[in-house]
Amino acid sequence: MNDLLIIDDDLAFAGVLARSLARRGYSVRHAANPDAALAELAQLAPPQIILDLNLAGESGLRLLPQLLEKAPAARVLVLTGYASIATAVEAVKLGAVNYLAKPAGVDDILGALGQVAANPEQDVTAQPMSLKRVSWEHLQRVLAEHGGNVSATARALNMHRRTLQRMLAKRPVKS
Repeated sequence: MNDLLIIDDDLAFAGVLARSLARRGYSVRHAANPDAALAELAQLAPPQIILDLNLAGESGLRLLPQLLEKAPAARVLVLTGYASIATAVEAVKLGAVNYLAKPAGVDDILGALGQVAANPEQDVTAQPMSLKRVSWEHLQRVLAEHGGNVSATARALNMHRRTLQRMLAKRPVKS
């Protein structure tokens, strides 16, 4: 049986995903925060890990190197409702095998975990990003450059910290 660890603070989503994966023959464990995830890894080193990018306000990217230190052979998929190019690049740099935006189906998740090499046949969208999406991507890039520090990012963008926090609290636009 395939072991898999889901690290996500959204208990409803994690429960549905765990049940769906269990129906497909996976032995699924769940951790709702970084401490619980590291405790799970102390007991079991699963070959596959699904990591949420936003863990109750903390970045899952900070947890990623610790996960790979404790389970170096694990394939980590970063799954997020706040997808951006900057966080996707950073996740892959830190050792994630793939990165998916929520909502993602079980087939998409298993496909991303099972993908061994890059797919040169990946479709390229002809539609350019909207101005709102470009703004979101820029905010995420600057935030990543400042290590997730909202105050430093606000100073770099010459904007008020609370305004930036409100902008970051919104879900990103699709295109």
